[in-house]
Amino acid sequence: MSTLLTGIGELVTNDPERTGDGPDGRIGVVERAAVVVEGSRVAWIGPAADAPAADAVVDAGGRAVLPGFVDSHSHLVFAGDRAGEFAARMAGTAYAAGGIRTTVAATRAATDEQLLSGARRLVDEMLRQGTTTVEVKSGYGLTVRDEARSLAIARTLTEETTYLGAHVVPEGTTPEQYVALVTGPMLDAAVEHARWVDAFCERGAFDVDQARTVLLAGMERGLRGRLHANQLGPGPGVRLACELGLAAVDHCTYLEDADVDALRDSGTVATLLPGVEFSTRQPYPDARRLLDAGVTVALASDCNPGSSFTSSMPFCVALAVREMGMTPAEAVWAATAGGARALDRDDVGVLAVGRRADLVLLDAPSHVHLAYRPGVPLVAGVWQRGRPVLGATTLPAG
Repeated sequence: MSTLLTGIGELVTNDPERTGDGPDGRIGVVERAAVVVEGSRVAWIGPAADAPAADAVVDAGGRAVLPGFVDSHSHLVFAGDRAGEFAARMAGTAYAAGGIRTTVAATRAATDEQLLSGARRLVDEMLRQGTTTVEVKSGYGLTVRDEARSLAIARTLTEETTYLGAHVVPEGTTPEQYVALVTGPMLDAAVEHARWVDAFCERGAFDVDQARTVLLAGMERGLRGRLHANQLGPGPGVRLACELGLAAVDHCTYLEDADVDALRDSGTVATLLPGVEFSTRQPYPDARRLLDAGVTVALASDCNPGSSFTSSMPFCVALAVREMGMTPAEAVWAATAGGARALDRDDVGVLAVGRRADLVLLDAPSHVHLAYRPGVPLVAGVWQRGRPVLGATTLPAG
């Protein structure tokens, strides 16, 4: 069955063949546009006046349409609540990585059904806000059994699953003993459920040599690499990611010139997570510095119960524009095509013939409203793999 989505006031495509000059050039805007979807793919894009016939029609009523958001960093398989920790930070307590262990205890005590229900609720929440592709990490189990079951649960919700056994060192073991577990029996149990391997290269978590060991072990088993780094202060993590040719390195809050140069030269995506800085009152990453240097930047939610309990990519877009020096067009690109780059995907994050038909209809005339009207529920319709999943009313053609 084919569907014609017509009456689009502004269509954001991110299609390199449609890019041009000006502040919106990179996002490939088509005005007064239409899209034809056949099955799960985009079949045609162009001016609405030239649109071919289709089996069904949706009228966008002059509103904006953009690719579905691609959230390339989240931690959704967990139990428990850390609202008290957030309240303490807002009262002046400094953020530290150790709070992760609170969630580990609750996650270990939860049943599979409880973990799946919680993660599915968050994925559905994301979908209602326009996120059509999401990456989900483990990292709150930290035992062989709990890491494997966390990934198995995540795999029922997304194909983008990441083994993060190296999140923090759990109580009752040494870093050396735990790295041996992460790269041995835990990896053996996790690898069948994961596409990616990750580590938290930061003070209070894993040093650069330990992170390298974890990443290389996973990569030798066929997993692609990504890394948490330079969130709490300067360090060697970003350069490690570039040295190993990882797809992405996430946080990138504290960067030296050598880090920026390495990101530019390696092609590793810098994934920025402004929800973390909002929730921890740390300095925001300098996206403008990265973009001006020619680094590829992605935005993601880092949805987790401790440092960034938001599932909203529109909120992250607004933060990036207000606090990180990005234009609205740059932030939208980073939250869609940039996220796809961070996941090494070319089928999502872009609207072009043959690409996956993941679309978001905004109750607004332009993508700019995502930052212009922060906190307003602007997502009026969502299509995932060509199927309407939110707010889309189709009418028979003719």
